[in-house]
Amino acid sequence: MKMYDLITKKKLGQVLSKDEIEFMVQGYSDNEIPDYQMSAMLMAIYFKGMNEQEATDLTLEMVSSGEVLTIDDDYLVDKHSTGGVADTTSLIVVPILAAAGCKVAKMSGRGLGHTGGTIDKLESFHGFNTEISNEKFLKQLGEIGVAIIGQTKNLAPVDKKIYALRDVTATVNSIPLIASSIMAKKLASGAKTIILDVKCGKGAFMSTLDEARELAYTMFKIGKRANRNMVAIISDMNHPLGMAIGNTLEVIDSIKVLDGKYVPRLSELCETIVVKTLVACKKAKNYNEAKDIYQNILTTKKGLDKFKELIIAQGGDGSYFEDFSKFDKALFESNILADKSGYIANIDALSLGKVAMDLGAGRVKKDDVIDLAAGIILKYHINEKVKKGEILATLYSNRTIDKRLIDKMKESISISKSKNSEELIYEIIK
Repeated sequence: MKMYDLITKKKLGQVLSKDEIEFMVQGYSDNEIPDYQMSAMLMAIYFKGMNEQEATDLTLEMVSSGEVLTIDDDYLVDKHSTGGVADTTSLIVVPILAAAGCKVAKMSGRGLGHTGGTIDKLESFHGFNTEISNEKFLKQLGEIGVAIIGQTKNLAPVDKKIYALRDVTATVNSIPLIASSIMAKKLASGAKTIILDVKCGKGAFMSTLDEARELAYTMFKIGKRANRNMVAIISDMNHPLGMAIGNTLEVIDSIKVLDGKYVPRLSELCETIVVKTLVACKKAKNYNEAKDIYQNILTTKKGLDKFKELIIAQGGDGSYFEDFSKFDKALFESNILADKSGYIANIDALSLGKVAMDLGAGRVKKDDVIDLAAGIILKYHINEKVKKGEILATLYSNRTIDKRLIDKMKESISISKSKNSEELIYEIIK
């Protein structure tokens, strides 16, 4: 078998067999296939795609390139979001699911571009560490029901190698390659039930509903073929999900939600994710029972307690929960005022994400240092009424906030005389 022949086959739009994909992945993992040949294959896949079986075979081969966590628990769950603006769902959903009796073994990443990373947010707690051994990860999972780590070199290692090549060959935005990369990490972490939150809109990686639906169905089918319980939610990211954008600001907002604060879009999506997960893993018999469990955890603050337990278990300072002043604070802040009265008609998620990056909250390159205190606090939700002169948002940064960013913020939030229709959840696949 020769890589040249496989590249030619895919270039012509033909289907690669399981043995051929195994040869390709193992050969590249063992440095027997050079970067230039794998680059050609990735470009062929980018243009010709992969069918459902090919994407599944690619995923499973990436999983088998390293260690697989084996955890014997029927309620082992994992959740993945494709990323967005003011998206703190993991910080809220993960501790709630753990408080409900699930085991949540989560592998998370850092942010790049205008979307935030869960690990960056959690590092707002000084001392919090996601670089823990598999032994500690499994021990913690058994003791408190939840653990969060970054992708280790031993879990789906060839995925990291292939992704690095995709990053420099303009083949990142390929649905079968995106799906196999995401699902390889989910399967390697051992989850029995996987819930996917695929974002769609201006502030999302997938800007159109058709793209988001194709990605969601591809990942869903890979999971089903790997005998996992799967749920995929396609949700809106034209507008920010929550009211805080930026690492520390989002952590504080998630603590408030777990403490009972209601944030319309964010709270609605978190409830949907939790309820669907509890039913999928059979922790609840039906929707109503799952919703009761969710509401009880919020009322009793068990989710908040579990979040604090997680932070302490991984080296973070739990006193931050009672004293927000211990979080890093920005040196500069600037208020954005409404220039007229009316209803909030649009909050452009992509534009706000870019402003937050310019304030220091995000990375342009992987090795950039982010400002954990930087970001934006929104004062109004979509369709809420505002009066001229009221504060629409506050910007925070350790850099001087120049007029250009203030003007960009004003352009990102529009006010009209009437309310607009707004949809949060487009589709649920189960």
